[in-house]
Amino acid sequence: MEFGVYSVGDITPDPTTGRGPAEHERIAAITAIAVRAEETGFDVFATGEHHNPPFVSSAPAVLLAAIAARTHRLTLSTATTLITTNDPVRVAEEYAVLQHLAGGRVDLMMGRGNSGAVFPRFGKRPEDSQPLAAENYALLRRLWREESVTWSGEYRTPLTDFTSVPRPLHGVPPFVWHGAVTSPETAEQAAMYGDGFFANHIFWPPEHTRRMVALYRERFAAHGHGDADQAIVGLGGQVFVRRNSQDAIREFRPYFDRAPVYGRGPSLEEYCSTTPLTVGSPQQIIDRVLGFREYVGDYQRQLLLIDHAGLPLGTVLEQLELLGAEVLPVLRAEFATSRPAHVPDTPRHPAVTAIIGAPSRTRGNTG
Repeated sequence: MEFGVYSVGDITPDPTTGRGPAEHERIAAITAIAVRAEETGFDVFATGEHHNPPFVSSAPAVLLAAIAARTHRLTLSTATTLITTNDPVRVAEEYAVLQHLAGGRVDLMMGRGNSGAVFPRFGKRPEDSQPLAAENYALLRRLWREESVTWSGEYRTPLTDFTSVPRPLHGVPPFVWHGAVTSPETAEQAAMYGDGFFANHIFWPPEHTRRMVALYRERFAAHGHGDADQAIVGLGGQVFVRRNSQDAIREFRPYFDRAPVYGRGPSLEEYCSTTPLTVGSPQQIIDRVLGFREYVGDYQRQLLLIDHAGLPLGTVLEQLELLGAEVLPVLRAEFATSRPAHVPDTPRHPAVTAIIGAPSRTRGNTG
């Protein structure tokens, strides 16, 4: 079981001070969060991709390359790579370079995007989102697996005897997740290829996430990749932790109330009771995360959003320290003792497995 943190890269003013960080300050803060995540025992850091204010995460490969230079163990992932508006040739090249720089410590999470306004900025139409995702990802897989690619499709110019360079490290492409909140088509695409499925798991009640993951598991098995409980599942989520729940609720409330994605709707207490958002003590975080297995089964990766809504860097780093010291050790032990032996880990690049020195339990699919 892997535990990680992710950032969507938003610039949101701190509601307690009214001050929002400058762009360079926010980018530096995201880098510092990733470095501290490794130091406090997390396994993964992921960053999103956005091409509009108030976000700074427009070039994930560049940001992750800077983080790769300052870390040694951390798996570096996108929290979304927009497979609809990014050219698959550029994706293949950029993330192969990153994979070489990071010694194999690279994953990708494919997504269709949640803003129609982004599509025309890259010469695409939002109504083509689903076929774009299917065509572009099919080409990306070939670019990473074939030395010479001749290809034609509907949404980009043809390729003739094209070789994407550099080739994936040791010939092994990055492992790929397909991320979604509501799209059953994304779950089907992940299942068809035997890739991982990442349910964002922030805004919707547990029953919705249960249905999405169940669909992916069912289709994974139907496509012949293994039993349903061997499918590779990741979950998102957001937490805010203090040593006692009253302090956590008091401190986080102004951020929740003014957050662009949360505020001006249900109360903090209502949201915590109906969605996976967890604000409380270390034990409450532990209990909530362990409870996710009740409706998705044994899964492979849990990512936590901890820097959203204007939280200052110092507060985010305090979250990492407390989570690393008091939450992660318990979660690791609990997940390890109850997990059946036939349930695989997230596939790792062979170079990463060799460094860690742990035996591989993957089913051999590397993306």
